[in-house]
Amino acid sequence: QLKLVESGGGLVQPGGSLRLSCAASGFTLDYYAIAWFRQAPGKEREGVSSISSGGSTNYADSVKGRFTISRDNAKNTVYLQMNSLRPEDTAVYYCAAEITRRGSSWSPLRAGEYAYWGQGTQVTVSS
Repeated sequence: QLKLVESGGGLVQPGGSLRLSCAASGFTLDYYAIAWFRQAPGKEREGVSSISSGGSTNYADSVKGRFTISRDNAKNTVYLQMNSLRPEDTAVYYCAAEITRRGSSWSPLRAGEYAYWGQGTQVTVSS
């Protein structure tokens, strides 16, 4: 059974850092695009960052230069390193997966493109 589990969320002060992890089980990441989305109270879910099976990355303009996505296929895990956090980054962060071909550059930041989702992890940026 394909499963995604996020971890690493928490409370951090503005300017601080967190690293989120998305651990996959039941499938190998080599054939999947992975994306991070977030949803704040009263707002729509928005794409944050994505990484293709071939390693190509995408970032929302709001996080460029502050967030870095990476994958460790040996550990079947994708990471989101978040630096210089701001109060507006506060949200529940979800990772999502969609099957593609190995070595693909495909990894859109559209929620509707992803079939598999984790349960989410809360990130709160506040002093």
